Amino acid sequence: MEISSLNIQSALVLALLGLLLHHASSKILVQRKKKSKNIIINSVPEPSGSLPIIGHLHLLGGQVPVAKILGAMADKHGPIYSLRLGQHRALVLSSWELVTECFTTNDRLFANRPSIAVGKYLGYDSAAFAVSPYGQYWREVRKMATLQLLSTHRLESLRHVRVSEVDSFIKGLVPSPTHDDDHDHHVPLSELLEQLTFNINARLIVGKRFSASAMSFDEEASDEACRFKKAIKEALYLSGVFVVSDAVPWLEFLDIHGHVSAMKRTFKEIDIVLENWLEEHRRARDQCNNSTGNTTTSTIERDLMHVMLSSIEEDDPMLSGYSRDTVIKATAMILLLTGTESTAVTLTWAVSLLLNNPSVLKAAQEELDNHVGRDRWVQESDINNLKFLQAIVKETLRLYPPAPITGPREATEDCYVGGHHVPRGTRLIVNLWKLQRDPRVWPDPLEFRPGRFMTTNADLGFRGKNFEYIPFSSGRRSCPGMTLGLLVVQLVLARLVQGFDMKTKDNKPVDMREGLGIALPKLNSLEVVLAPRLPPQLY
Repeated sequence: MEISSLNIQSALVLALLGLLLHHASSKILVQRKKKSKNIIINSVPEPSGSLPIIGHLHLLGGQVPVAKILGAMADKHGPIYSLRLGQHRALVLSSWELVTECFTTNDRLFANRPSIAVGKYLGYDSAAFAVSPYGQYWREVRKMATLQLLSTHRLESLRHVRVSEVDSFIKGLVPSPTHDDDHDHHVPLSELLEQLTFNINARLIVGKRFSASAMSFDEEASDEACRFKKAIKEALYLSGVFVVSDAVPWLEFLDIHGHVSAMKRTFKEIDIVLENWLEEHRRARDQCNNSTGNTTTSTIERDLMHVMLSSIEEDDPMLSGYSRDTVIKATAMILLLTGTESTAVTLTWAVSLLLNNPSVLKAAQEELDNHVGRDRWVQESDINNLKFLQAIVKETLRLYPPAPITGPREATEDCYVGGHHVPRGTRLIVNLWKLQRDPRVWPDPLEFRPGRFMTTNADLGFRGKNFEYIPFSSGRRSCPGMTLGLLVVQLVLARLVQGFDMKTKDNKPVDMREGLGIALPKLNSLEVVLAPRLPPQLY
C-alpha cells in the first residue's frame, strides 16, 4: 500500500477516534469500577506510550519482528508485563518460572484461542484446529491429525516419503555435467529447502508432489501448484502480523493496512486448490469403491485427506456445525501452512549458523565421517549416534524457535501468575525467542554454542518438560508436528553436512537479520556454494 493511502486511512482513523471519545470515556468509567474490584492485572509493569482506543498496538508494527520488540520491553520492564491491545489486556511473559505456571498449573485455563482475524478469514472460521477454541472439537481434530499423520507409528510407516524426497533434493544440488568447473556452483538453498519441505508435507497430507523430477503434471496443474505455494507463503506472512481489528473490532470496516482484505484474497486462492484436491480424492475413493466394494483400502488411505474422507461422516457430532469438507480442507491447510515454512526456516538458520562458524561445521563433518563414513549416505537410523549434530539442531532451535512468540491464548477463568491476579479474558503471549536467550540460564546467550547441549544442558529435550527450553511450546497447545519436523531437519542437515563442503558467495559472513513472519524467517534468502565431498557414485 502506498504511503499516501496510509496517510488517508490514518486521517480517517483520527477523525473516527474524535467521534468516539464519548464512547471511549464511558468504557474508561467501567474500567475504573473494575479496578476498584481488583479484577485487572495487579502491579504488573506496563510500558509507557499507550494511546487512547488502540493502547500499545502501534508499538508492535514496523519492520522489526514482534519477538524482538517484546524482548526490548522485557529488558526494560522485566519478564512479566502488561500491554493494552485495544480493548484487550495482554500478559507478556519471558521467564521460565512464570511460563511453568501457565503451562502446568494454569494450562487448561490458558488453552483457549481468542477469536482473531487469521482464524476467521484464513482458518475457515476457526475450523483449523490450531486457531480453534479449546473444547471437544479441537480435541477430536487434533487427535485425528496426530494419530493419522503425526504419531510415531504413522511417521515410521511413512518414512519412505521423507527419504525419497531427501534423496531427490540432494541429487538436485549436484552440478550438472555441463557445469563449468572453473566457476563456483551457487545454490539458492532457502528456495530449495522450501520446495523440499512443501513436497514432503504435500505428499503426506494430500498425496501431491510438485517439482521437475516428480510425477508429471500438465501445465494447468503446475500453475495451480505455483498459485497454491504463493498463497501459502502469503498466508504465513499474514499469520504473523498484528491486525488492528483484533484489538479494536469496530475498526474492522476501515481495514487499516489492508490485512483483512489480503487474508480474504489469499483464502480464496487456497480454498479453490484444496477444493479441487478434495474432489480428486472423492472421485478416487468412489472409483475404488465401485471396483472393490471397500472404501478403506490402504491404496485409498495413502494420505491424510483420504483418511479423513473415509473416517469422517457428514453427520459426525465432532464437526460442531462445520461441514465435513470444511473440516478436511481446514485441517489440510493448517498442517501445510505450519509444517512447511517452519521446517525450511529452521534448516536455513542451521546452515547459516554453520557457515558463520566453520569450526563447528568441520566438527560436525568429522562426527559424520567417524560414525557413518564416506561410502554411504547417513540415514535416519544413524541420527541417535550423532550427538553433536543433535546439539547443533538444539542450539539452532534455541536461538531461532519455529514460532518465536506463542499463538495468543486467552484465560477462561481468573487465575494467578507470579502472584499477580489475572482476570478472565486476558490474553497470554509467551516470548520464546526471549525466554531461550535468558542469561540466567544460558551463558553467552547470543552466541551459537552447540557444545552447551553436550555438557551443562545435555539433558534438555524438545518435549516441553524443561521450561527454560521449549522451542515447540508446551502444554495442551504445544506443536503436534514436532516429531515430524525434527525428523526432517536432522536428516536433511546431516545429509548436507556429510555430502558437501559449503561456503558463502565471496566468502562473506551470512547476514543473520530476521524478517517478518510467523516462523521468523531470514530477512534475506540464503545462497551457498557447494562442492561434493563424497564419492561421485553416491550422488
